[in-house]
Amino acid sequence: MLLTYQYRAYPNTNQKLALNHWLRICRYWYNWQLGDRFKWWEENRSDYVVPSGEFCIISCSLPPRELRDNPNYYSQKKLLPLFKEDLVKVKHSGELLDFSSVPSQTLQAVSKKVDEAFTRFIKGDKNGKRSGKPRFKNIARYRTLKIEGQAVKLERIERNWLYISVAKLKDWIKIRLHRPLPDGFVLKNILLTKKADGWYISLALEDLCVPQFNSEEIIPTWDNTLGLDAVLHEDDYLATSDGEKLPSLKSFRKSQNKLAKISQRKAKRKRGSRQRRRLAKKEALQHQKIARARSDHAYKTAHALMRTGKKVFVHEDLNLKNLTKKNKAKQDEKGKYLPNGQSAKSGLNKSWLDAAFGNFFTTLEHIAAKAGTRVIAVEPSYTSQYLCYRDEKVFTDCSIREYWDEVEKLLIDRDINTAVNIKRVGLELFLTINRHSGKISKSFTNSTAKQTLETLRLFPEAYTYP
Repeated sequence: MLLTYQYRAYPNTNQKLALNHWLRICRYWYNWQLGDRFKWWEENRSDYVVPSGEFCIISCSLPPRELRDNPNYYSQKKLLPLFKEDLVKVKHSGELLDFSSVPSQTLQAVSKKVDEAFTRFIKGDKNGKRSGKPRFKNIARYRTLKIEGQAVKLERIERNWLYISVAKLKDWIKIRLHRPLPDGFVLKNILLTKKADGWYISLALEDLCVPQFNSEEIIPTWDNTLGLDAVLHEDDYLATSDGEKLPSLKSFRKSQNKLAKISQRKAKRKRGSRQRRRLAKKEALQHQKIARARSDHAYKTAHALMRTGKKVFVHEDLNLKNLTKKNKAKQDEKGKYLPNGQSAKSGLNKSWLDAAFGNFFTTLEHIAAKAGTRVIAVEPSYTSQYLCYRDEKVFTDCSIREYWDEVEKLLIDRDINTAVNIKRVGLELFLTINRHSGKISKSFTNSTAKQTLETLRLFPEAYTYP
């Protein structure tokens, strides 16, 4: 099993200067390789639309010169010895960069990073999903160095401190061990990251004695499965099929006024001045505080779910990109823009982004893999509208938060009802609705109505745990 432990690093002044120089070289090497690939495509390819409307790519006419192959990971990595022969001069600034001062494994990792980014742009990932055009990295977008192989070595441990040695770096790097290293693990590589408040190191540890967890071996049942519904209503974050509601944090909304004041003060300062740099660092620390609070909330919520003793967790497969999309503009006959509800939608978009459900579900999968449990993402269509124990559509509007069932004499909470339906979808027991007619074509509600009603009667009213 492969685990990653992150610690705070305390390099001395000379080490900080060297690491900053390494970052500058790696950033230049990344941008140079990316620019080389873009240049090849511009010189050797051109877009052409055939009369039938189909899009194809053909070779364009080139000036009389020797053609070269498409740059790839291996061809660009072979250029490193040439860059190390002498100092490399940056054209726009005249800065001299010494590639020989950086470990070879680090520069090769940069080449691999460029190849992966460009492959996702051209071909897509393993699921066929393509990403956007790779960006050139500036000082704010490239902050991590990867060092692996024989270039890094654990030297010694003294009390709560760890000392490691890195090739081509003088002295040992001092690391604060806020938690002990696990026994029996082998160090594979490290990541040195420069953040707003200092340097951090991530140790990749592997133990072949620990078997790799296979989530497919766990079979979902009614008793070992827990449904999760992303609530995003008032102070509620998640609703479970067991009748529990977990609180939200809203880290950005609590700090947005303070952050806005710092940003306004920074905008009034002259670019490049010392005061602007000081306020920029203060702004970065505030953003870091918000991100850490959000991450801490995700881990605590995931661990709270693990303590329920369930083996399978089913959640909505949310399309967060569409949920935070802007409303389409409306215009009258004269071209004047009309109200389109974007003002209210902007507040909802901020709440979705502040909740960070995508990050939470990723964290939940990570914690579940270490705990030996399974996480399943399902399609949430119609789960928030139909009763979980009867095929009746009652929650037709988002404003309907509760429903009183006169037949069962039961008060049904909308979010808990949705969580139970998501659980049923994960167990493949949810009703099937014909897309064209809108009628129910197959239903399994009666098979789970008894268990569902027993659960709901234990929690006649929705409540929130502290």
